[in-house]
Amino acid sequence: MNLKDKKVLISGGSAGIGKSIIQELVRHGVQDIAVIGRRKEALDALKSEFSSVNILTIQGNVSEVQDLERAITTITEVWGELDILINNAGVVSAGLLTEQSDEDIINQININLTGLILLTKKALNLLMKSREGAIMNISSGYGYIAMPFYSVYAATKAAVGQFSDAMRRELHQYPLHVMTVYPSATDTDMMKTAVVGEMDTPEDVAHMSVEGLVNEEINVILGGKEREEQIKMNFLEPKKIDEFAKAHFDALKERTKSHRSM
Repeated sequence: MNLKDKKVLISGGSAGIGKSIIQELVRHGVQDIAVIGRRKEALDALKSEFSSVNILTIQGNVSEVQDLERAITTITEVWGELDILINNAGVVSAGLLTEQSDEDIINQININLTGLILLTKKALNLLMKSREGAIMNISSGYGYIAMPFYSVYAATKAAVGQFSDAMRRELHQYPLHVMTVYPSATDTDMMKTAVVGEMDTPEDVAHMSVEGLVNEEINVILGGKEREEQIKMNFLEPKKIDEFAKAHFDALKERTKSHRSM
């Protein structure tokens, strides 16, 4: 896929992986990028940082239907077209299910999954008119291998992968490539409250994601060969992952006890 001069919409693009993806897109010749984000200050800073391209900022929350509708209306009025949708916005709240607040559970589902699906739905009328378009959905390593203390988060991220597969098959008659990215632990603001050792950089994730888009890969999995082997084991011999989680339960509980980015 040639990204030059494509018109792109990305959610959660003002920081972390999303911002790094914007850098990669610009490097590939993208000049028109619409960004949905919750914080006006971060969106304004994004426009200043990427002054050489047309950054169309839309302040909004992907969990709010009216904000999604306003975003698509704005793009329709300003551009009249859209080639690529990148669903990147996400939140996390770790902990035992019994100890997570109802609000955090609902918000994880609404932002990580429901908002992603609704934004895709509302963008499709534009995307289906593209001569060469794409949908990139950012999942997580937990979307393949669920671990204790991330039950809700893992559920939303696994659903993202299934949604991507279904949409790719549903849209087969259109020139739209649908793909999923599965980052491992990444050094972003979202991970500041987690106790994690070595992490990928957002630049690494963005580079692999955009390269995967260019090469029309279906799944981009971070974590190397070791991660691929773990995924295979989880599918073929899930009880081995059960035993790993059981053996490391207390350590996992300690490192996740404060992990919340909502």
